[in-house]
Amino acid sequence: MSYEDKGGWRSDIAPYERPHLKHSVWQIINTLVPFFLLWYFAYLSLSVSFLLTLVFDIVAAGFLIRTFIIFHDCCHKSFFKNKLANDVLGTITGILTCVPYHQWRHTHTIHHASSGNLDRRGVGDIWTLTVDEYIALSWMKRLVYRLYRSPFVMFIIGPIYIFLIDYRFNRKRAGMKERINTYVTNLGIFGGAALLCWAIGWQSFLLVQGPMFFLSGAAGIWLFYVQHQFEESYYENDEEWDYVKAAMHGSSFYNLPKFLHWITGNIGFHHIHHLSPRVPNYYLEKAHNKNEVLRNVQTITLRTSLESLKFHMWNEETKKFIGFKDLKRFVVKKRAAAVKTES
Repeated sequence: MSYEDKGGWRSDIAPYERPHLKHSVWQIINTLVPFFLLWYFAYLSLSVSFLLTLVFDIVAAGFLIRTFIIFHDCCHKSFFKNKLANDVLGTITGILTCVPYHQWRHTHTIHHASSGNLDRRGVGDIWTLTVDEYIALSWMKRLVYRLYRSPFVMFIIGPIYIFLIDYRFNRKRAGMKERINTYVTNLGIFGGAALLCWAIGWQSFLLVQGPMFFLSGAAGIWLFYVQHQFEESYYENDEEWDYVKAAMHGSSFYNLPKFLHWITGNIGFHHIHHLSPRVPNYYLEKAHNKNEVLRNVQTITLRTSLESLKFHMWNEETKKFIGFKDLKRFVVKKRAAAVKTES
C-alpha cells in the first residue's frame, strides 16, 4: 500500500525531522576543515605538479558539494533548530559556494511546492517542455531548447553562467532583506577572491579555485538533474497534482556507493528529502532504511543515471520522458492514429 493510499507518511517521517546539534556541528567540522586543508594543499602542490593540484581539486570539489548540502539544509531550516543559526551559517556557506542564501531559499521553496506540476513550472527547476509544447514552438525556439538540453550547455556552460553570473543579481520582486543578502554574498565572494589573489597571486588562485569550482558546480547540476529527469517520472496538471506522489514518484533514489552518499550529503535519497525537507541530510539514509515503503521508489545507479541524458521532454499521453530522437516516431504514430480515427 502506498503512502498516498494510506496517508501515514507523516508519522513515519516525523522522528527524523528534528536536527541534532552534535551531528550538525560535527558535520561542519568534518566538511569545512578538510575543504580548507585541501584548498591549501592544492596551492602548495602547484610548485610540484599541476596534475597533483588537480587531484586535490577533485577531492576538494567533493567537500564543496558537501558544503552546499549544509547550505541547502539551512535553507530548509533543518540544520539547526534556531532560525538565526541557519541564516548565518547559510549565508557563510553560500559565500563559499557562490549562492545567495535568501534568493536561493525562495526559489528552492517554490521548487519543492511545485515539482512535477505542469502548470507551475519555471522557478527553481530544469526547463522542461511537454511534447505538444515543443511541437508548437518556432524552429528558433526549438533550437534554443535543444541547446539548453545539450550536455555541453547543461553541465559545462551551465555551472559558469548560473554560479558566476546569474546568482550575482537579485530577482525582480526580491524584498530588501533578500537584496541585502545577495549584496553581502557578492561582497564576500569578491572580497575573498581579491584577498587570495593578493596573498598568492591571481594565477595561483585561478589554478586552484577554477577546477574546484567548475567540478563541484557541474556535479551539483548533475545531481539535481538526474533525480527528476528519469523516464517514468511524475508530471500532472495542477488539479490532479499531488504533493506526496510528486515526492515519491517524481524524485528518485540515487543509489550511490557509500562514500559518494557521504560526500554528497545523502542527497541521493531525494524522494525522502522531497517528502519532508525538514529531515536533516544526516537522517535521510536512516529514514530510508527504517521504512519499507520509502524504499519502493524509482532507483537509479551511476550507470543507469546516464540514461537521463537521452530524455528531453515530457509525453503527457504515455506519462514518460522521451528524447528528441523519439519525437519523430511519436508524431508519425500520432498522425497515423488520427487518420485512422477520421476514416
